Amino acid sequence: MSNPINFIGAGPGSPDLLTLRGRDLIAEADVVLYAGSLVPEGVLIHASDGADIRDSAPMALDEIMEIMVEAVRAGKKVARVHSGDPSLYGAVAEQARRLRALDIPYVITPGVSAYTAAAATMGVELTLPTVSQSIILTRVAGQATDMPEHETLENFAETRSTLALHLSIRYLRDIQRRLIPYYGEECPCVVAYRVGWPDEQFIYGTLTTIRERVREAKITRTAIIFVGPVLGEAEFPDSALYDADYEHILRHRKLKSDA
Repeated sequence: MSNPINFIGAGPGSPDLLTLRGRDLIAEADVVLYAGSLVPEGVLIHASDGADIRDSAPMALDEIMEIMVEAVRAGKKVARVHSGDPSLYGAVAEQARRLRALDIPYVITPGVSAYTAAAATMGVELTLPTVSQSIILTRVAGQATDMPEHETLENFAETRSTLALHLSIRYLRDIQRRLIPYYGEECPCVVAYRVGWPDEQFIYGTLTTIRERVREAKITRTAIIFVGPVLGEAEFPDSALYDADYEHILRHRKLKSDA
């Protein structure tokens, strides 16, 4: 059996957010294809001196597949490096579909997603008790890909869950118009630009003010829009998990003395 093609999540930007497994697979690879527009070159320092390193940003899918298939059939190890985590907007599915049709094995190594790295930098928890226990990762329809008919901002907004909108920064006016009726004008909103890169920025505001602030910062791509009360000074109770009166399999409730 031939070597599997390794799809590797490179994380959001900082080379040190690459997993150890991803680092080792890149180091072992004979051929490394990386999305140069989104993956920092710092990740490539892990590649061996003799590796054939290719930037896939200017390539079409057919060219990418030809390079990978030719290499693996020649007995070489291939690392296909994607930004963030390959399971989110990674364009991995169409590559995997073609590999399955060719009976070529592949393995996916997860990476740190930009939305989790952004939350860490902001110092927030995206799921607060009684405020929001759900995160919706989505986008709005753009030029490249339509949204499924039932996946509308309005449907998601009815839940009042925390939203993380990818690939949508150019549509802030429309996002404001559609979300304000559900979340309110003063709902906290944060735009995270190029998370983990040296020039990362975090723009804070509300659904009413965020568009003007983003326009002043001249941000037009590579950003995530966060919306939800968890981003502000929401009131919430302590989690039951560490409550002294909450009993679970690893901790028995302390008995209170009647004395």
